[in-house]
Amino acid sequence: MPVRPAPETTSQPIAATPMAFARVIAAAYPLYGQSPANALKLAQITPAKLQQPEARITARQMEVLSGTAMQELDDEALGAFSRRLPWGSYGMLARASLSAPDLGVALKRWCRHHGLLADDIRLRLVTTGDSAAISIEERSDLGRHGDATRAFCLVHVLRNIHGLACWYIDSRIPLQGARFPFAAPPHTDAYALIFPGPLQFDAAQAAIRFDARYLALPLRRDEKALTHMLQRALPLTVLQYRRDRLLVQQVRQALAAYPEQAHRVDGIAALLNISARTLHRQLKEEGASLQALKDEVRFERASDLLNRSDKPVKQVAAAAGFRNEKSFTRAFRAWAGASPGAFRKRVQDPAIGL
Repeated sequence: MPVRPAPETTSQPIAATPMAFARVIAAAYPLYGQSPANALKLAQITPAKLQQPEARITARQMEVLSGTAMQELDDEALGAFSRRLPWGSYGMLARASLSAPDLGVALKRWCRHHGLLADDIRLRLVTTGDSAAISIEERSDLGRHGDATRAFCLVHVLRNIHGLACWYIDSRIPLQGARFPFAAPPHTDAYALIFPGPLQFDAAQAAIRFDARYLALPLRRDEKALTHMLQRALPLTVLQYRRDRLLVQQVRQALAAYPEQAHRVDGIAALLNISARTLHRQLKEEGASLQALKDEVRFERASDLLNRSDKPVKQVAAAAGFRNEKSFTRAFRAWAGASPGAFRKRVQDPAIGL
């Protein structure tokens, strides 16, 4: 399943994929005593353009070129590993993890099974605090056919597992960062499209990092969906996923951590790096509303202050984001069925009924 570095977001295809990736694919053919002429023709890439250092191709051209090459060479690793990764290998890996109860188990299976097919690399899923990382340990010389082949292989593997993870849970999984064990290439801007988020080069290992809470989400795909996905398209593109199934939790977190900035919808949207329109739409898809989440966070904060502090109700109202005590008391009564004062007395003395 090839890398798809750039989205097709307009009627005119965007040529954002570096030709350097196409040259790596073409260079795999001589390793098997074959010519890339047919694949290049199908992808509408001329031999002259292939050699242009700064040239770019569209995502569609990349799909056609890589898909054709993987089938013609019967190698989904395109010569990067010490032995072939036969056509259909990544589909088999996806199928082997499909019965997992959640994303974390599915990714661990995928990493383990990948090692059974190709021992040139070892993939690991590690959780540290609130972050999860998928890293690649190189166990053979991936650069024996050139540094460009090594770089493309690492990008290819991380892109595939990230795309599969998004597809499994039918959700966008924003990256907290991506790192690579080589110098920043001339086409670094393409890496920013493939792996949106902080980029680090000259790192010890290749890895991607994301919010660990995604690992607990259940898989939303079945065998029929997998068969359809494998038949209709080779690439697993992350950018097609507008939905983020952690958005509700992220909105709650933003409201609690940045109450002043999150007072307005555009402030919350800016914190989450999405538009206000997208924020409302995605929350609606998840059966939530921004106002309801605001009320939940305000109530939790007010309840905690009433329970754990001796602050006057007026100060609690201000801390919970209300302009005056009167509006706070009215809202709190609707939430808790009691005034702030009565709620505090009940907490301090449970024998007092409401």
